This record gives sequence, C-alpha cells and structure tokens, in this order.
Amino acid sequence: MDGMAAYRGVFPVMPTIFDADGALDLDGQRRCADFMIDAGSDGLCILANFSEQFVLSDDERVLLTRSILEHVRGRVPVIVTTTHFSSRICAERSREAQALGASMVMVMPPYHGATIRVPEAGIEAFFRALSDAIDIPIMIQDAPVSGVPLSASLLARMAREIEHVAYFKIEIAQAASKLRDLIALGGDAIEGPWDGEEAITLLADLDAGATGSMTGGGFPDAIGGIVRDYLAGRRDAAVAGYERWLPLINYENRQCGLLAAKALMREGGVIACDAPRLPLLPLHPATRAGLIEIARRLDPLVLRWAR
Repeated sequence: MDGMAAYRGVFPVMPTIFDADGALDLDGQRRCADFMIDAGSDGLCILANFSEQFVLSDDERVLLTRSILEHVRGRVPVIVTTTHFSSRICAERSREAQALGASMVMVMPPYHGATIRVPEAGIEAFFRALSDAIDIPIMIQDAPVSGVPLSASLLARMAREIEHVAYFKIEIAQAASKLRDLIALGGDAIEGPWDGEEAITLLADLDAGATGSMTGGGFPDAIGGIVRDYLAGRRDAAVAGYERWLPLINYENRQCGLLAAKALMREGGVIACDAPRLPLLPLHPATRAGLIEIARRLDPLVLRWAR
C-alpha cells in the first residue's frame, strides 16, 4: 500500500490470559507476547475470536491493546481485531487501535446472531466507511462464524475499489479454491491472501498462493518454519514439516479449539493459568492430556521456553 512492504509469514492469534477468578492477567499476557515473538512469529494478532474477544468489555479491549502494543514496542507488527456490527463503532475501535500503534485491523463482515445480516451493498458500505476512517491496512476475515457469504468477486471488487482493503483471511471450506479465485480476480490489489483455521488447510492454501497464515498461538515455531520454507521455494521441506506437525495441528483444530494455545502455554510455564472466562468451560482433562501427549513428541518451544 503506497510503497509499504506487504506483510507475510505467520501472525498467530494471541490468547487473552485470565487468572483463576476470570480477571485479566497482564503479567501473563506480556509473557505470552514474549514467548510468541521468541518463537519466530512474524507478527501477532490480538482480540480475535481465538482471543475470546466476545467475553471482553470495551474498556478491557482498550487496556489489552495499549498494554500489548506498549510491551511489544514494535518488535513485530500487531494486527488488532476491531469487529463490530456497527460501521461507526468499528471505525471508532479501528481509529483507536491505529492511534495506539496497530499495524493493521482485522474485521469480520457485519452480522448479529444467527439471522441478522446485510446485503452486499451494505457490506461494501461498511468497509468503505471503515477505510475512510483509518490509514492502515484492513484484513477481512472470511470465516463460517459470521454466517455471511462473501464471494470471491465481492472481495476482489472491494480490494480494487476500497483503499485500505488489501488482506484476506480465508478459513471456509475449500479455502484453497477461494484463494485461487480471489487472486485471479483481484490481481495486485490482493496484497495478502492468507490462510487461517489453525493451519488445518495450510499446505493446500500455500499451493493456492497464500502468503501469510494466522493460526493459534501455541506453536508459531512450527508453523513459521513451514511457511518460511514454502515462501523461500523449499516446498519439499515445507511438505515434510507439515506432515510432521499435522497431528498437533489437527488436534488443536478438531479437539481443542481456542483453548489449545493456553493449555500448551500453561504446561510449559509461560502462563500461570489457562482457564477461559465463563461461560466457556475448561478443556476436559482427557482432551488436554491428549494435546500435551502429541506436543511432547514434537517438542515445540512452548514446552521449553520458560524452563
């Protein structure tokens, strides 16, 4: 964008760290950031769904954004999720994130509950209003949780016509096919075709042209190595790495979801408490044990970083 280098690589989602009573643990949050950077993350994403953003108050969102960005101190770029149904509130959140030092905002299309949606014209107007409010890139998150269909042609058109819309996190079924269509339709306007969904489709998405990946935060050293090998033209090494780590990727995606990263961080001593905030419930002990068993065989940094 205007001569800026495109963001590439692995930008994992940072979990939000709570204590056993459900209060924010800012010391644990800072340790989480340090671990994720030391593990080779090219950047970080905060306040995403895998950060339990939906259990945070607006004041907590601002506190976390300020605390994390001050602690990261520009060591890596930070993407701040600012999703809201209202274009006005999303723009306000995004301006605030930019003022605090965010490198990019990630936003889902407007939705509410299971049934309240807006048509394509409303989606375009939403992202145009957001773009007019800020000067940093916008990543559109295309994920099933919103229930909003976003055609490749709509996404490509917004990339061409709306100034700051340039990055796309595609984590729907057949993501690779959509990435190919998006790149073909959008051309140079698609600065960041990205993979998501805990890297469960990472290799196919890289083959389709993805240049970035936003995964869980538990083992960025593994995902980063795969992506860097691929982008450097070492596809065989990337395939070997993906095959090695796929059991853990699969277990996170299919068994643990957003609680996997905190469980691994707690097991390795990065954080003191891996509890979610109610009404989310902790992992079943057997599920947690299965995650740790697979991880120990692979020896990710998260299990060694604090030792």
